[in-house]
Amino acid sequence: FKGGDTCEYLLSSGRFLGEKVWQPHSCMMHKYKNSEAKNCLLDRHVAFIGDSRIRQLFYSFIKLLNPQVKEEGNKHGNILFEDKSASIRVDFLWYPEVNGSMRQRIKSWTEDSVAKPHIIVAGAATWSIKIHNGSNEALTQYKINITAIAPLLEKLAKSSDVYWVLQDPVYEDLLSESRKMITNEKIDAYNEAAVRILNSSSRNSKAKVKVFSVSKLIAQETIMKSADGLHLPESSRDTNAMILMNVYCNKIMKPIDGSCCQPQPPLTLIQKLAFCFFTLSIIGYLIISLVHRNNYRKNKSCTDLESGEEKKPAVNTPNVSTLEMLLHSFCKLGLIMTYFYLCDRANLFMKENKFYTHSSFFIPIVYILVLGVFYTENTKETKVLNREQTDEWKGWMQLVILIYHISGASTFLPVYMHIRVLVAAYLFQTGYGHFSYFWLKGDFGVYRVCQVLFRLNFLVVVLCIVMDRPYQFYYFVPLVTVWFMIIYATLAIWPQIVQKKANGNCLWHFGLLLKLICLLTCIYFLSYSQGVFEKIFSFWPLSKCFELNGNVYEWWFRWKLDRYVVFYGMLFAFIYLALQKRQMISEGKGDPLFSNRVSNILLFISVVSFLTYSIWASSCKNKTECNELHPSVSVVQILAFVLIRNIPGYVRSVYSSFFAWFGKISLELFICQYHIWLAADTKGILVLIPGYPMFNVLVSTFIFVCVAHEISQITNDLAQILVPKDNSTLLKRLLCIAGFFSGLLLFSAMQDQSRH
Repeated sequence: FKGGDTCEYLLSSGRFLGEKVWQPHSCMMHKYKNSEAKNCLLDRHVAFIGDSRIRQLFYSFIKLLNPQVKEEGNKHGNILFEDKSASIRVDFLWYPEVNGSMRQRIKSWTEDSVAKPHIIVAGAATWSIKIHNGSNEALTQYKINITAIAPLLEKLAKSSDVYWVLQDPVYEDLLSESRKMITNEKIDAYNEAAVRILNSSSRNSKAKVKVFSVSKLIAQETIMKSADGLHLPESSRDTNAMILMNVYCNKIMKPIDGSCCQPQPPLTLIQKLAFCFFTLSIIGYLIISLVHRNNYRKNKSCTDLESGEEKKPAVNTPNVSTLEMLLHSFCKLGLIMTYFYLCDRANLFMKENKFYTHSSFFIPIVYILVLGVFYTENTKETKVLNREQTDEWKGWMQLVILIYHISGASTFLPVYMHIRVLVAAYLFQTGYGHFSYFWLKGDFGVYRVCQVLFRLNFLVVVLCIVMDRPYQFYYFVPLVTVWFMIIYATLAIWPQIVQKKANGNCLWHFGLLLKLICLLTCIYFLSYSQGVFEKIFSFWPLSKCFELNGNVYEWWFRWKLDRYVVFYGMLFAFIYLALQKRQMISEGKGDPLFSNRVSNILLFISVVSFLTYSIWASSCKNKTECNELHPSVSVVQILAFVLIRNIPGYVRSVYSSFFAWFGKISLELFICQYHIWLAADTKGILVLIPGYPMFNVLVSTFIFVCVAHEISQITNDLAQILVPKDNSTLLKRLLCIAGFFSGLLLFSAMQDQSRH
């Protein structure tokens, strides 16, 4: 928007989200843990030099390394802190005035024989105001002294990170009589002098003293909570310490949710090749399109010179070849991927941290529910979980999940537990839908498998290449892909039992149940055998797909969290289709699913079960304990919803076309949100229009939904071209795809080697 350095913004501007969460202008601030702070400051020496306000900042800083540190010792003397395990040394040097003593100390660091601190944080002024009773002579002397110190600090800035902390405002009503001369007017004069003098001799140099002025903004909001009107409350100085840690450590640790002070990552070899491919696709499409259009214009109208009559050509529209369709799709995809890269890898657009409030989550939920009810239409068929109904189900769940992500509602445990049920419901539909298809159609051909795998994975594979992210990062797609293959293997392995075969002999039903029991046993065994599970997915090349941050723990956690729900979906589909075949349920328009009495009893049980689960989820106190119970109990609310939605005939006969539209592109919405709606790989929010949060959300949402819809169309078009029905052609394509992934693995290995 305005360009500039995000480090400069972090040090100079921002605002509070709520009471305690600081949001720097244009970038995201990472909250460093003790272990991260120690790793960043390994073998480092940090020096704080100044007055009691700098001492406060010193204590907040070392508490990031060791929270057990207590503020004790000589307040008007030097304080030393050392962490021998990480070879970190942090010193506080008591120099309350900018004078000859401070200059001498700083000068000693500039000598070649002396080890220089890696980070120097300095600042002082209030003592000068207090001792000299706020006289103008003191300000003049301050200017002289800081003019003498400035060249030394600038020299140190060539090899160390040097920060000058401007003076925070005071709350004059709370100041003691001995400090009444410290006024905000005086503080502003001292700050103005410091800013004007520092870096005056090195304005065009990269080595500069960094002016830490953001503390002033923080103090303006919080100084009234000060105990004495002079020193900041603890929460404010902790924020200052965290800003300081972000300024220095973000470029070293490169946290995903710490975009401040992070340089744009260099393009990898794979990204460069992808850029070349999309560029060639765009050029190729433009050339073919121009040639076709030129030929079409020549043939559009030809006049018979003898008769003077105009003849119409045999074809009224230009013939679009398969190659042109292919290049057209890749051309659009290339432009879309450019937008993805600019949003979440280039430092072109701003990013901000999430901040949760109940209103930011629940008000949008009410909006979309009202819209969904407004667009109610009759279904084409009235079967249980018909296509319109499942699209509607996916749609409203996806919209709720999107609101959950952008509002940062994961910090509120009851909402988190209900969202976990929605994710489980997606997997329930996976089990239900794929089981129903194989059971009814009996189609275990390679074409069906390739079509499903292509539609599920195409976008994610492209994003892995363009955004330089591992496959497991987009965890939901690996999850549904693996479960699809498990469902396929369960039903395709001998004996293949389908409805047509089972109708001839009821014993086949028991055979299928036996298969499902074997599947459940395997799931149960793997869920309590983490070592076996990790060994299976640690074999190359599976490890390349399922590793995240060097191990497969994240994949194990995601799989275990909803390990039974796909099985429940398959079992529900089996029972429902068996009842349907024996005409034990009524699916006519407006008819209840069962007899009135049975329907009423089941509805009552379903409503009670649904509410009971919600009450349990809302009373959760510990995320870990609730996650342990979730795999076994989430099906309660899912089945309750399915029965409530389908038992009454009038409810089963209508659906929301609004939700169904979003349901058809739910997978694309889920994946695209990572980079072009949220930011920093879902950790923050993309800011296209700074200063207008609501307008920004409207604009970014409109673009995001349009892009998701377009990618859905591109995926469908490419699936028809790249996954043909002819088996011999399909086999050739599979060999080409195998070659592509082999090359991708080779280039990936080369990248990893160059990084190490």
